[in-house]
Amino acid sequence: MIGIMNLAFNYDVTKILSSHYDIVNFVQNFPFFTIILSLFTGVLCAALKPKSARNLCIGSLSIIFVMTIMTLLYCIETGDYYIYMMAHFPAPWGNEIRIGILELLLASCFTLVMILSLIGGLRHVMHDVPEDKLNYYFLMINLLYVSLIALVYTNDIFTAYVFIEINTLTSCAIVMLKKSKETLVATMRYLIMSLLGSGLVLISISMLYDITGHLLMSNIKEALIGSIALGKYDVPIEMIICLFAIGLGIKSALYPFHSWLPDAHGSSTSSSSAILSGLVLKGYIVLLIKLFYRTIGMNVIANSKVLNILFVLGVIAMTIGSIKAIKEKDLKKMIAYSSVAQIGYIYLGIGIGGNYGMAAAIFQIFAHAFTKPMLFNCAGAFMDVSNGSKKFVDLQGAARRNLFAGIAFVIGALSMIGIPLFAGFTVKYYLASAALSVNNNVILTCVALIISAVLNAVYYVPAIMVLFKKNDKDKISLFSNEPDILFIISTIVFIVFNFLLGIGSPIFMNLINQGISIFA
Repeated sequence: MIGIMNLAFNYDVTKILSSHYDIVNFVQNFPFFTIILSLFTGVLCAALKPKSARNLCIGSLSIIFVMTIMTLLYCIETGDYYIYMMAHFPAPWGNEIRIGILELLLASCFTLVMILSLIGGLRHVMHDVPEDKLNYYFLMINLLYVSLIALVYTNDIFTAYVFIEINTLTSCAIVMLKKSKETLVATMRYLIMSLLGSGLVLISISMLYDITGHLLMSNIKEALIGSIALGKYDVPIEMIICLFAIGLGIKSALYPFHSWLPDAHGSSTSSSSAILSGLVLKGYIVLLIKLFYRTIGMNVIANSKVLNILFVLGVIAMTIGSIKAIKEKDLKKMIAYSSVAQIGYIYLGIGIGGNYGMAAAIFQIFAHAFTKPMLFNCAGAFMDVSNGSKKFVDLQGAARRNLFAGIAFVIGALSMIGIPLFAGFTVKYYLASAALSVNNNVILTCVALIISAVLNAVYYVPAIMVLFKKNDKDKISLFSNEPDILFIISTIVFIVFNFLLGIGSPIFMNLINQGISIFA
């Protein structure tokens, strides 16, 4: 009898463990499911009424966020990455994505910021976009999200190019759907510059394929190692690295390729501005980092001296972007020029070199993603109480008329300046620490960070003073006449993450460093 009971017990335990193992393995499918779900949602949005499309879009993104977090926890537990083959066919017949801690951290950040940016400016979307085009707007949001996540996950450089083009077209669409002469002109400039960058990337991919005969990143890297060891293709490889850096630099608005950004980001509806600045620019930089690490190899990149060029351009961007922002009389364009400076911080970290510099650059991706969309959404809230104007002359006292947005704007501005306890300060600290750790351009890095912080204060502090300037007609109000609950929720989450990245940065940096260690 006891033997039978033991047998039954062992059978139950085995069954439970087997079931747990199946569930854990099933989680590995979630990244693929997120891509398919967002694509399917986009198709449905095109056929639905505006409100139904809106609800479906936000709902699907929320489900995707949960799945991404579950996959992140799985990878943290295993401490390793895994390869997912589409339809279980290996290359070159099939395609594959690579899933690791760093990819999932980025995907989680991008998904959450996409949701918060969308709901934070949803009132403006529903107002600015013509009603008969609203469902197409949510279609484009889904396709844009798919392209971002594919750039994070893909292990195939031609697939990356395909989604670069989807990203470009959908980004232009969400700008252009706010119909005005300003947005049409801005979209054309955006499209022309983006296509130029895409063309350079395609040329570099073609050259890589010609040299190696592969499209998978890992296979290309192995072939390049062999060619470099034999002293072959030195000049073409240098050219490929330059074309990748310039092409993706144009698309991510690295100085001096930034001229399209202020008009595109400043003229679009608030949610679009938030998504473009907080996410779209970062997707291209993430792809560049992947190409450096997993396609070409950081040793080759370091020997090519391209990191020195990116470092110098990053320093110039930090300075020129802020100087342009100081001269700006339009709040949204001022915030857009600030993005040029903040992109400079990322390239500064990449240019410092080593895993420390790269970790600081990636941390800036998170910090900027959780700060700049909040500023753009706050700008939209100020426009609501200022007859729709973006000009500082018309925004006097706007923060008094919507005190909640004013407080949130102050928090975002303090973070951008680099005040302690906020995410922006932590970024500057990690960049300076990275330069000291690798002993590379230490003095120039520290001087650039100090000058940039001062310049940030020069345009953010006067902006705050104008927004809070007392006007006899103004009455201090916590919210505008009709509180936007979704904007309030979105802004609170942005503020919480700004503080978390400021005071809880070691947790995030540990995960980033762990991800980088298995990224190559």
